[in-house]
Amino acid sequence: MAKDFIGYQALTDAALRSVVREALRRIEKQGLIGAHHFFLTFKTHFPGLEIPDFLREQYPEEMTIILQHQFSGLKAKEHHFEVTLTFRKLPATLVIPYEALTAFFDPGVQFGLQFRGAEGDAKPGHGPKLPPAPAAEQNREKGGEMPEKPAEKPAPGEVVSLDSFRKK
Repeated sequence: MAKDFIGYQALTDAALRSVVREALRRIEKQGLIGAHHFFLTFKTHFPGLEIPDFLREQYPEEMTIILQHQFSGLKAKEHHFEVTLTFRKLPATLVIPYEALTAFFDPGVQFGLQFRGAEGDAKPGHGPKLPPAPAAEQNREKGGEMPEKPAEKPAPGEVVSLDSFRKK
């Protein structure tokens, strides 16, 4: 295959990260509406990322946060976002550059994105996997097809693949 001198993957990732930024900006202004809520997975040692040290120790590679019921202070800036979450009963403000994101998923509408990043690390079958959330229940309610075999319930903090929920 020929060398990509234009950098299409970087251009695509930047465009998709702007989708996340705009979604966060809308939530910042109007709050979460309907079934929308976000799973955001990010690299815990990315330059410019600010999280408490105990979280970086607990999640040495990647961490997933959920913006649904208990978050505050969401600020969607041009190159990063800030949000205050509670860990160990203490509030902590996280500063997360969009480039640190490896996955974004809104289970309320079954919308998800995975990012390759500069290293091209999200090859098919590798990297972070988007959580299934209540996809099976939503498909059942909407009369959609169920997966051939139900996905196992993930352990707390585990991120699982949506592949079992996709139609083939």
